[in-house]
Amino acid sequence: MLRIQQQTRACAKPTALKLKAVTLAIACLMSHTAFAEESTTVDLDNIPVTGNPLGVSSDELVVPVSVLNGRELSLRREGTLGETLNGIPGVTATQFGPNASRPIIRGLDAERVRIMQNGIGILDASSLSFDHAVGIDPLIIEQIDVVRGPAALLYGGSAVGGVVNAIDHRIPKEKLEGVTGRAEARFGGPDSTRNAAAVVDAGNGQFAIHADVYNRKTSDMDIPGFAVSRRKSQSDGTARENKGKLVNSGAEGDGAALGAALTFDNGYIGASVSTLNNNYGVVAEEDVRIDMKSDRWDVASEFTDLGSIIHRVKFRMAYTDYEHSELEDGEVGTTFKNRGVEGSFEAGHAPIGSLNGVIGVQFSNTNFEALGDEAFVPNVNTQNKAVYLYEELPLGDGTAKHKITFGGRIGHTTVDSKASGNFPNAQNNSFNPNSFALGGLYSINEQWSVTSNLSHNERAPSYFELYADGAHVATGQYEVGNPNFDVERSNGIDAQLRWKQNQHSFSVGAYYTRFSNFIGLFNTGNDRLVDGDLLPEAEFRQVSATFKGLEAEGTFALTDRLNLLVRGDYVHAKENRTNEYLPRISPLRLGGGLRYALNGFSARVDVLRAFNQSNTADNELATDGYTNVSAMLAYKLPTKVNVELFAKANNLLDDEIREHTSFLKDIAPAGERSLLVGLRADF
Repeated sequence: MLRIQQQTRACAKPTALKLKAVTLAIACLMSHTAFAEESTTVDLDNIPVTGNPLGVSSDELVVPVSVLNGRELSLRREGTLGETLNGIPGVTATQFGPNASRPIIRGLDAERVRIMQNGIGILDASSLSFDHAVGIDPLIIEQIDVVRGPAALLYGGSAVGGVVNAIDHRIPKEKLEGVTGRAEARFGGPDSTRNAAAVVDAGNGQFAIHADVYNRKTSDMDIPGFAVSRRKSQSDGTARENKGKLVNSGAEGDGAALGAALTFDNGYIGASVSTLNNNYGVVAEEDVRIDMKSDRWDVASEFTDLGSIIHRVKFRMAYTDYEHSELEDGEVGTTFKNRGVEGSFEAGHAPIGSLNGVIGVQFSNTNFEALGDEAFVPNVNTQNKAVYLYEELPLGDGTAKHKITFGGRIGHTTVDSKASGNFPNAQNNSFNPNSFALGGLYSINEQWSVTSNLSHNERAPSYFELYADGAHVATGQYEVGNPNFDVERSNGIDAQLRWKQNQHSFSVGAYYTRFSNFIGLFNTGNDRLVDGDLLPEAEFRQVSATFKGLEAEGTFALTDRLNLLVRGDYVHAKENRTNEYLPRISPLRLGGGLRYALNGFSARVDVLRAFNQSNTADNELATDGYTNVSAMLAYKLPTKVNVELFAKANNLLDDEIREHTSFLKDIAPAGERSLLVGLRADF
């Protein structure tokens, strides 16, 4: 095996800022009851802020958007962003062990799913390799919007599969008088989780400040049975070792943020600074860890009701300094750095007749560096510039919610590699990706509506798809890019049938996306000799491919206190020329659940059935199905401060859960039957 050299460095200790924030949060929670009565709570907006720049409700969106916030998000939180979202219709996760898991939307991942924080992209290295964690911790997120399907019109080609926008409110946007906040602590689970987080906001009606702090620690995860699957052992003779324990899966991390804003009747202007540290084991190799640090500075402003021509303006910009080092046996090996700035300016025009819309400008400039003997990509500078237009035209007599949406995006991208390390020759590439979309919503009656969206999407190839040339230890392959790639192009259609009546709702949707030149990583059948070891060669190729699938979800109020939830999804993806299946595509999944609430008591039971996946690519093993049964009990204490105790039981059947979308599915299953207890409070 290839070895990675690096010195193990303990995860950074909480700073004085973090300790002060914790003290402040605890003091707020334990203060006199009169304080709780006088404090003012901010009513955070529950509508999606992603997928439509005009800020309409979910029922009026043409594209399918899922929203997690408030108590539902708090009780659903997992250790990674991918696992927090896994199970939403159309959303799975890469699950490279319990510490690195990136969302997959409709079978598309990496550069085709854009992960953002408050509308600005995350500049990390998670799309480069499956073992690289996303630079966001779910503990401090207040809302997550998931756009399922192409959103390249608004967010660029890396959103051709969808968008995940994590919203943390670190820059206050609303007027606040008094103090508000939340705190949360959890213990247990298959990895013996110990984590805590506190968030505090305070203001005097014109000036508002925000502080948050968190800390998490996990141990090696307990698993049912052996780490290595029976299929893999029978296929290549790998010994079935490490029964009951996923070795080198523990982690330790912390982070903190401070933000402030001036708030006005028609807008705000503010800034924030945040830091994140994460030190975790890479389960693919028992003695390799990753030590990650990311610092980020944000500025944002928005003003409305400005005039008869320009009605609203919004500006957002963030600078990120990201670095992680791969460690083994006390020696530093490969280090990855990603530093850059990204921003956008958006202006909404006043209604032209019934027409509403915005025009926006987006830009980014990032410098990626890979340092060390095992850097399989060169140092690269990537710059993006784009202009987009989005418009909505309501139709009908005003009583029905008919409308048409349309727009376009024109962009320019340069991807320039630099001579460094294993790459003596610099290379330059430039692309002009353009995207267009036309959608509509038709209200059949007060309960039923139909939406559809047609889109043409283009994506500039990423730096690793162009320039990779070396051994990639995490995937156990020698990866080869192609600097002659053209823009990746796709055309798609998405349609949904929606029904809503009182407390009942249901939607079912279908989509079809055809790529004329899908960029994928394919095994060549050749081997490369690296440091005395043979590694299978895999090269990036452009092929014609088709993705299609179904999604459904619904909520039905059986009684005033009991709700039934149903959900399901299916993805079918093939290369058109050879008619072969693409790798790591999720199987058919069907699920349901019951929610019960009485006074301060609530309970829920969820069942998710993932079926066998035998539609596999070359050199990919099939995956057995599983049934995941989970349950939760919660009780709100009769106190003036809103305090809730909860207990979550996962994998009650103690099933062997292996996600087909995971690169490590045959050596790293999900956790065994477990119980996690926690306390959450808000004021």
